[in-house]
Parts: sequence; structure tokens; C-alpha cells
Amino acid sequence: MINSGAFAYVDLLKNAADYSWTRSELINSNIANVDTPNYKRQDIAFESVLSAAVAKAAAFDGKNLTKTVRNIDYDSLHPIVYTDNSGYSYRVDGNNVDIDTEEVEMASNQLYYEGVIDSMDQQFDRLKNAMQTS
Repeated sequence: MINSGAFAYVDLLKNAADYSWTRSELINSNIANVDTPNYKRQDIAFESVLSAAVAKAAAFDGKNLTKTVRNIDYDSLHPIVYTDNSGYSYRVDGNNVDIDTEEVEMASNQLYYEGVIDSMDQQFDRLKNAMQTS
């Protein structure tokens, strides 16, 4: 965004919100296909991708979290969509979607998304307050 680094946390939170939105779409697709023969549930891996990016950025200055967040290469953060347990099936028709599990995952993801958006709001409030006191 801006080279000052003032928006580094906003960039991180934006990526986390994008991940959560994509995960919500995948869970919705899983639920929509709960009765589709041979359908395999899909999910997305973001935490491991983010963890690797943070570790790489921390190599520059691992003692300062703000600098670490600023050094993350956000263009390289590409969450991986994968087929979960492709060789496993709950039913005879080859489908491995469990509706109860999907509903729990949807609720968990919704809380995650709300937390990310709340954190983003707080970050913008801090930036606004900093500009008003200057």
C-alpha cells in the first residue's frame, strides 16, 4: 500500500479477510454438494502459507514484529485450495462431506472473519487517532 509501513497490519488483515471469504465460498460449495455422488470436500490452507511468509520476513529483523509484518511479501501469499481426504468417503456414494462438520467449520470461519474485520476497524481507528493528534 504505502511505503511508510503504516498500513502493514492492514495489508496482513486484508489477506486474512480474503482467505476467510474464500474459505466461506468453499464451505458453501461443500454444503451445496452434500448429496452429489463422488464429490470430495474442499478446503483452503492459509495459516501454513502465512507462517512461511512471516518466517521469511522475520529473517530480516525477527526482533521487531512491526518490521516483520512490513517485510512480508504479500504478493507471494497464495493460499492453497485442496481436496480434503480425497480417498476417504463417509457414504457408499463416494461423497466425503459431513454436513455437521461443514456447519461447525462455517461458524468457526464466520467468527474468524468477524475478528479480522474488527481488528481492521481497530487499526483504522488507531491510524485516524494518530492523524488527529498530529
